[in-house]
Amino acid sequence: MIPTWLHILSIAYLLLGALCTVVIAIDVVRRPQHMWIMDVVWPVTALFGTVWVTWQYFAYARLATHKTMQTAMDRKEEPPSKRETPFPVMVANGALHCGSGCMLGDIVAEWLVFAVPAVAVAFGYQTIFSDKVFAVWVVDYIFAYAFGIFFQYFTIAPMRGLGFGKGIIAAINADTLSLTAWQVGMYGFMALAYFYFFGTLLGVKLQTDTVEFWFMMQIAMICGFLTAYPVNWWLIQSGIKGKM
Repeated sequence: MIPTWLHILSIAYLLLGALCTVVIAIDVVRRPQHMWIMDVVWPVTALFGTVWVTWQYFAYARLATHKTMQTAMDRKEEPPSKRETPFPVMVANGALHCGSGCMLGDIVAEWLVFAVPAVAVAFGYQTIFSDKVFAVWVVDYIFAYAFGIFFQYFTIAPMRGLGFGKGIIAAINADTLSLTAWQVGMYGFMALAYFYFFGTLLGVKLQTDTVEFWFMMQIAMICGFLTAYPVNWWLIQSGIKGKM
């Protein structure tokens, strides 16, 4: 049985994520980012990063608004986002850029499999995997990867002036390791939550249509950020991924 305190905590943290997302979304509408894809990244990552992502947005992302960047370019100055953002924060921005694709991909995949159980069967449930959760994770990865490449393409291609083919290749190079590292952290925590916290300790199955599931997913996304952060540090430092 799920304890009442956990149910209440799950609802509270989900509402906090929703509130932070709305706050950032309103500000983004008023002050669009120079790279339009970041207008999506910041509200989406606030769903799990809540107060931390909100702070990072207001402290540093506002340095990269379209108006601020355009003013700097007109004056032939280095943009304030490049000048005033510490490298560790740039790495965090890059990791969150990847995490936004993971977040959207996992939301779509989880609800797709919930609504259409045959999808899990098509991806190995009952043939390769005895537990449906493993088949769902395969679907999660595919959707997260697709969103990740999409997001990365619309960051790298305009910034480097690349055509479609070269832009896709650059996006794959920049996002594959980062996204995989993120999913490893996410899957690791979700496995712990699914099999141990809920399956063993509480004796219940963690279901997609519960607030507890999405609270666990919020924590799992933070774990994904932690595993993706050092990978993004290397990718940015080596020039494979651009600074944000």
